[in-house]
Amino acid sequence: MIFVIRPEPGLQSTLQAARDLGLAAVGMPLFEVLPLRWQPPDPADFDALLLGSANAVRHGGDALEQYRELPVHAVGKATAEAAQEAGFTVERVGEGGLQAVLDANDVPTRYLRLGGVETVPLEPGKHTVTARAVYDVRALPITGSAQVSLRAGNPCVLLHSAAAARHFAAEVDRLGLDRGAVQLACIGPRVAAAAGEGWAKVQSAPQPSDAALLALARDMCH
Repeated sequence: MIFVIRPEPGLQSTLQAARDLGLAAVGMPLFEVLPLRWQPPDPADFDALLLGSANAVRHGGDALEQYRELPVHAVGKATAEAAQEAGFTVERVGEGGLQAVLDANDVPTRYLRLGGVETVPLEPGKHTVTARAVYDVRALPITGSAQVSLRAGNPCVLLHSAAAARHFAAEVDRLGLDRGAVQLACIGPRVAAAAGEGWAKVQSAPQPSDAALLALARDMCH
């Protein structure tokens, strides 16, 4: 069984993608997303918005209105769709993480990066990147029913972030669950490293995307 622990709305997106591939996946959200108060900088100082998550659009609040004229460079399709639904013009859509979005842009660009408190480090190169945290992600405990599910069979847990890896590992240890009975499918090597040692199997997807992560989980589970 495949378990998805990411928060909404990404949870439903991943579950639907799993269903499309014919995979049995169960939602076990261990996080919730909370909006933050943030200080919006002057839009005139930027050429584009850099978005690594649809949550930046969903939780950015009224302050986002002043950036409507800036084109969006989005990490992937789901983030781009959320930006378009919110009234933004999407100029660039990546497929392999935010760093790939920057690397693929040959024009020096002043970016305003909107995201969460925890972010993936970037190498700006020819660009400048100013970051603002507009949301935070709060960790939730593994519940009783989820404990039962994790103890049954040989579960494969999808990990979308280093924070998720650390929290899941801490919860497994807190509850006295056997790491050696759990497989971890990670969206990248940084996430796999954050999960630590002792798991039945830990593998990283070749690209940081839901499609690659689910393909990896399919191979691990079957």
